[in-house]
Amino acid sequence: MFQLLWILLIGFVLGLLAKLLLRGPQSIPWWLTMILGAAGALLGNAVSGWIGVRHTGGIDWIRHLLQIGFAVLLVGLVAPAWGRRSAGR
Repeated sequence: MFQLLWILLIGFVLGLLAKLLLRGPQSIPWWLTMILGAAGALLGNAVSGWIGVRHTGGIDWIRHLLQIGFAVLLVGLVAPAWGRRSAGR
């Protein structure tokens, strides 16, 4: 249960960072921001494990950059589609 709360909290923080790094408005709800951030963290962890940099001797900077990068990518892909979906109503 506690792990799920961490996943959601980290997902929300990564989603907010992704929204801050992207230009223009991203009109997606907070829960979608959290889900996309968590998915970015999961993808970043998977890729860092695949390339062999998931666990290093210090701070895992490459893994964290990959997590933020994937969160930015996901928010950048989903936000315009969400905006078109909301505008069509």
